[in-house]
Amino acid sequence: MASAQAGEEPTARTWTISEVAEEFEVTHRAIRHYEELGLLSPERRGTQRLFHPRDRIRLALILRGRRIGFPLEEIRTIIDMYDEQPGEAGQLRYLLGQIDDRRADLESRRRDIEDSLAELATLERRCQEDLGRLV
Repeated sequence: MASAQAGEEPTARTWTISEVAEEFEVTHRAIRHYEELGLLSPERRGTQRLFHPRDRIRLALILRGRRIGFPLEEIRTIIDMYDEQPGEAGQLRYLLGQIDDRRADLESRRRDIEDSLAELATLERRCQEDLGRLV
C-alpha cells in the first residue's frame, strides 16, 4: 500500500498493522501497546494505522531492546535521544552506559546460576553416596 505524507516522496511505502505484526512476529496488541506508550506513531486514516519506514525502524529497535532485557522506559529514552539533543552521539554514549549496566546485571545472574548449579551438583553427589550406602 503506497501513500504520501508531507515531506515524503509520493511513492513512500507504508504498511498496515497486520503486515507489520506478521513481519516482526508480534501481536497487534503489542503494536497497539507500543503506540499507546508513544513509542510508535503510525499515521491514522480513520481506524486504519499506516506504518512508515520510521515506525518499522523504531519497532525493530524496541524489539531488540526487549530481547536484551531493557525496560520500555529505557528503550524510549534511547530511541527518543536520536531525535533530540544531544542527538546520535549522545544516544550512543547513553546506550553504551546502559549496555555496561545490563552486562553487569547479566554477569551477576550468571554467577548466581553457576553457584546454584554447583550446589545442586554437590547435593546430587551426596544423595548418590547416601543411596549407595543404603543399597
